[in-house]
Amino acid sequence: MDLFAPVRLGDLELANRVVMAPLTRMRSGADGVPGDLVAEHYSQRAGLGLIITEGTYPSAESRSYPGQPGIVTPEQVEGWRGVAEAVHGAGGLIVMQLMNGGRVSHTDITGTDRIVAPSAIAIAGEVRTPAGAQPYPVPHALTTEELDTVRDEFVQAARNAIEAGLDGVELHAANGYLLHQFLSPVSNVRDDRAGGSPEARASYVAEIVGAVAEAVGAARVGIRISPMNGAGDTAETDEADVRATYEALLDTLAPLGLAYLSILHEDPAGALVQDLRGHFGGKLIVNSGFGTVTTRDEAIALVEHAHADAVAVGRLAIANPDLVERWAGEHEENTPNPATFYGPGAEGYTDYPRLAS
Repeated sequence: MDLFAPVRLGDLELANRVVMAPLTRMRSGADGVPGDLVAEHYSQRAGLGLIITEGTYPSAESRSYPGQPGIVTPEQVEGWRGVAEAVHGAGGLIVMQLMNGGRVSHTDITGTDRIVAPSAIAIAGEVRTPAGAQPYPVPHALTTEELDTVRDEFVQAARNAIEAGLDGVELHAANGYLLHQFLSPVSNVRDDRAGGSPEARASYVAEIVGAVAEAVGAARVGIRISPMNGAGDTAETDEADVRATYEALLDTLAPLGLAYLSILHEDPAGALVQDLRGHFGGKLIVNSGFGTVTTRDEAIALVEHAHADAVAVGRLAIANPDLVERWAGEHEENTPNPATFYGPGAEGYTDYPRLAS
């Protein structure tokens, strides 16, 4: 396999196997509506085989960051329509990552009277809010009945994304956010249908993915996981429990025929990731760059050695709107500037230079 060769992920026909990882950028204002600047940013990167958007909230109380986009209101749907049209106009594909932040938030961010989680356990430390740094609050533990509401919010958000013209959706079950919180035995201490055993913890996530797949078509749906990542106090230190949980999840999802599984892990060629791939049985996107930058040589090797069908790239996709062209031609790369990753404005967002023509 060749990193620069086409690949089909469900209904998605990628021109190459370099995928833009979902990246928090905080450029959608207080109303969560992506505007022309966001459309420009994503359309600049249409040469990537697939763009996965930043995590987008499906309900007000699931918002995690100031400036994060939503897919709830008519204005947000229309904003994303402009983004999708810009990317398609430049010849690209774009799917929306749907992200409920759960307890990774604060009511000063959501504007609601609560944040939610599987269990009433707060994250240690502080969260940045418009009023400054504050301790993470104790979240409301979702009732059994409220689980259905959260599921239905994901389903409606997926329908809204497709209505806006995006090519598919990705369910964010990684990096310590709500669906990951259900998978972790540290953040999920429930004793109902969504907690307890590894199979029960996995079942609610599988229920949501299945409902979204039924609503918009499984071949347009992906899921992202990060086993043993531990972000947001979702420590997963017992490998036997991790395997039992994620194998149960992927065994349930395998018959659906999803577009892809995306795994964030420091060792994508290792036994854990490759064993989980076998349980899923479909196309795999890997991302090793949570702690380190994914390099050209690493991405090429992962595909050539058949450890993955595609590779998600973050920081170098931020800094190089023409990353595929640079990598294919072995050209020099722009260097990412972390100081401009987050916050408003074009600096560090749409002003990275392309190769001279």
